[in-house]
Amino acid sequence: MKLPTLQKIPTRYLQAGTLLVLAVALVALGARYLQGGVDWYAVFRPAGLAVLQGESPYSVPGFRNAPWAILPVLPFAWLPANTGRAAYLLLSLIAFAYAAYKLGAPPLTLIAFLLSPPVLHCLLNANNDWLPLLGFVLPPQIGLFFVVVKPQMGIAMVLYWLIETLREGGWRRTVQTFAPVTIVTLASFVLFGFWPERFLEPTTYIQNDSLWPASIPIGLALLAAAIKRRTPEYAMAASPCLSPYLILHSWSGALITLVRNPAEMLAAVGGLWLLILIRAFQIGVIAP
Repeated sequence: MKLPTLQKIPTRYLQAGTLLVLAVALVALGARYLQGGVDWYAVFRPAGLAVLQGESPYSVPGFRNAPWAILPVLPFAWLPANTGRAAYLLLSLIAFAYAAYKLGAPPLTLIAFLLSPPVLHCLLNANNDWLPLLGFVLPPQIGLFFVVVKPQMGIAMVLYWLIETLREGGWRRTVQTFAPVTIVTLASFVLFGFWPERFLEPTTYIQNDSLWPASIPIGLALLAAAIKRRTPEYAMAASPCLSPYLILHSWSGALITLVRNPAEMLAAVGGLWLLILIRAFQIGVIAP
């Protein structure tokens, strides 16, 4: 039988095959050489394995997200630990890039965003801050499931969508939009207990990059501007300012609002790297 030549293979198949080979190669290299990933090894992979064994993800002490946040982990949890961590990092990177692209990022700001300390910190730790960012660019009925995964990144967007749906279609539109996430959340309380109380656990931790409570006026002003101007980007930036607990990688929710503005993005990313440098001097990582 005569095999098809490359010229006869549809371009989309060649592109898909090339991307697949590249992804496999990147995962293989990552599995061998990647460092870090504390949240993958200590929290998300154990929680994923627990679910695959029919247990609750909350049987793992560090898991504090909405229960459906474990779903993207499941395809990778059964893999060898290092391989799953590398594949999860690739998924996270693609999600960060997709969210920025959907928000209108030109190439320069897209690269700057992906190389920013919050994004790299998330990738290094293997956390899931990319989930709320995907929620920002999805229709509200679906996006709500994503943004409630991390209230410190998405709570203001919930309020913004509540007001917008009331404006656009009254209570009928609001009920249609919020009913799915409300029903699933209530059902999850029956299955897993009142899991939102776990959001309060980190507020006592020493490691905290939140500016709360000094940032409350800024957060409220941004939320008011979002509602008044009907501009969701302000709501995206408001949530971190209203949260009493925040790790560096969760500031990506505010940073992504600058992706359409190269000068502002470069200034913010440069400032963040300056902050990292100052902290490194303060704790002695870099000798003066």
